[in-house]
Amino acid sequence: MMRKVMKIEANGDRLISSLKLRTAAYCRVSTDNDGQLLSLEAQKQHYEKVIKDNPEWEFAELYCDEGISGTKKENREGLLRLLQDCEKHKIDFIITKSISRFARNTADCLEIVRRLSELGVFIYFEKENINTRAMDSELLLSVLSSLAENESVSISQNNKWGIKRRFQSGTFKLANPPYGYIYCSGTIVPHPEQAAVVKRIFTEVLAGRGTHAVAEGLNADGIKPARGKKWTASAVRGILENEKYVGDVLFQKTYTDDNFIRHYNHGEEEMYYMQDHHEAIISRENFEAAKRILEQRGREKGIEKGAGKYLNRYVFSGRIICGECGSVFKRRIHMANKPGQYIAWCCSKHIASKTKDCSMVYIRDDRIKAAFVLMMNKLYSNHSIILKPLVEALKEQDASGSYAKIREIDAKIEENAERVQILVSFLTKGYLDPVLFNKQNNEIKAETARLREQRAALAASSAGGRSALSEAEALLKYLSKEGGIIEEFDEFLFERFVEGITVFSPAEIGFRMKCGLVLRERIER
Repeated sequence: MMRKVMKIEANGDRLISSLKLRTAAYCRVSTDNDGQLLSLEAQKQHYEKVIKDNPEWEFAELYCDEGISGTKKENREGLLRLLQDCEKHKIDFIITKSISRFARNTADCLEIVRRLSELGVFIYFEKENINTRAMDSELLLSVLSSLAENESVSISQNNKWGIKRRFQSGTFKLANPPYGYIYCSGTIVPHPEQAAVVKRIFTEVLAGRGTHAVAEGLNADGIKPARGKKWTASAVRGILENEKYVGDVLFQKTYTDDNFIRHYNHGEEEMYYMQDHHEAIISRENFEAAKRILEQRGREKGIEKGAGKYLNRYVFSGRIICGECGSVFKRRIHMANKPGQYIAWCCSKHIASKTKDCSMVYIRDDRIKAAFVLMMNKLYSNHSIILKPLVEALKEQDASGSYAKIREIDAKIEENAERVQILVSFLTKGYLDPVLFNKQNNEIKAETARLREQRAALAASSAGGRSALSEAEALLKYLSKEGGIIEEFDEFLFERFVEGITVFSPAEIGFRMKCGLVLRERIER
C-alpha cells in the first residue's frame, strides 16, 4: 500500500506571502549640486510610492547618500546604516535603481549581496531586473558589477578631463583656501587676522630670523596655526614657499590614481600655473627675496630641496651612520680659528642630547680617509682571495635561487589560466552550475593574485642580487686590471665603490661596499 506524501512547501510559501515584506529603498547621487539633489528627491518620492502601493510590501525606511561617490562603501553613511539595520533584522527586502547606484566596485557589490543573502535579505535592481533571491543570477550580477566598475572609471576620467579644463582656464575652485585666506562670494580673499600673521612671517625671515625662531615666536604669542597645536619650522617654510601668497596658483600639486588614491605630483601629471588668480598678501619682490634666503641657508647646510637629505657637498655627507644609535654623522670643525684645528664627524643624536642618548664620540675626517686608503690597498693585494669567491657565490645564488622559483611560479600562473578556460567552457556548455563556477573562479583568481605577489617579491630580491653581483664584478675588474696601491684618499674611488660607513666604536669603522661586503678598519684617535 502506497503512502500518500503531502508537500508542505506550497503552504509554507502561502504563509510567507501572507506576511508583508519589510521593504527599504536605497538611493544615491554622486554630487551635491542642485540638479542632482532634485534627482535624489525624485528618487525618494518614487520609491516611497512604489513600496506603499505594493500590497505585499511594508514600507520600512528610505536610505540615502548625498554627494558621495559610489566607489568605496566606507564613505557612504546611508549604505552602512542600511546594512546595520539588515543585521538587526529590521529589513526583509531592498529595492534600488541600479547596480551602479548601489556600488561601483565589483568586490563590494558581491560582498554586500552575499552578506545580505546569509541574513535572508535580498535586493532588487530595477534597471537590470535582477532579484538576488534567484542565486543563479550571481554570475550575471558579477558581470554587471564589473561593467558598473568600468563605468565608474570612465566617469572618473571624464571628471578629470573637466577638472583639467578648469585648470587650464583658471576657473577651478580651490577646495580649501590656504592659511591667510577665506572664501567670499566664490573667490578667496585675505583673512584680516591670518593675513597679518603671513606678513609677519615674511617680514621676520627677510630680517634674518630662521624658520625655527619664527615658529617659536608665533607659539610664544599664542598664535594658532591652520593645523596642529603649534607652529613648526616646516609649517613656516610651507608658507614661505606657497605661491598663493603672491596671488598665483599652481594647480594639480596632487593627483588621484585609478584606484582612487591621492598622491603628491612629482611630474606624473601635468601642472597648471596661473598668475594673478586672486588678491596677493605678499609682494612678488618679498616672496622672491625670501625664496633666495631659504635657498642660501639650504646650501650652507648642504640640504637638497625636496629630497630631505644632505647633498654630497662633502664626500662623507649623509654617509656615516652611528653603529650605536643609527643616527647620521654631521661635519664639524674642532678648535675653529685656532692652531691645530681639524675636521671631525660627530653623531647628530650625541650632539643634540649632549651624550645623554648616545655615547659615540667624534671621529676625525683625516683618520677616515687614511682608513679608506688602507682598506683599498688591502683589498687590492687580496682581491683574488676575497672578490673572486664572492662573485662566484653571487652567480650561483642567482642561478639556483630566485630565478628557478620565478619560473615555477610562472608555470603555476599559466596552469591557473588554463583552469579558468576549462571552467568557462564547462559553464557555456551547461555542464557547470553558475554558483559553483563563480566560487571556483574566485578561488583561482585569489590564488593567482598571491602567486603574482610572490613573483614580484622574488623579482625585486633577484634584482637586488644582480645589483650586488654587478658591483662585485665591477670592483674585481677595477682591482685586477686598472687599480693599484694608492697613497692618498681618492674621492672618485670612494664614490664609485662605497655605499656608506658605519662607526662601530671611536676606534673602529666599517666600509659598507656596494657589492655587499662590510670591510672593517681600525682608526687612530
